[in-house]
Amino acid sequence: KNRLKDLREDHDLTQQMVADQIGINTEVQYIETGIQQLTAELLVSLALLYNVSIDYLLCQTDNPNRY
Repeated sequence: KNRLKDLREDHDLTQQMVADQIGINTEVQYIETGIQQLTAELLVSLALLYNVSIDYLLCQTDNPNRY
């Protein structure tokens, strides 16, 4: 299961829209498939974009609520 892809699709965003909104040049596909490792900066940007916790992004919890 790909939580990042699911979140993007749940928010009706394209990969390009996510890249534009978080200000990256990297293709989001590489992030979603694990080719590009998640940095702390990228995790924070994605958590803010989707309004979820970083633990949720990393599949450490099934609770998406931010602390």
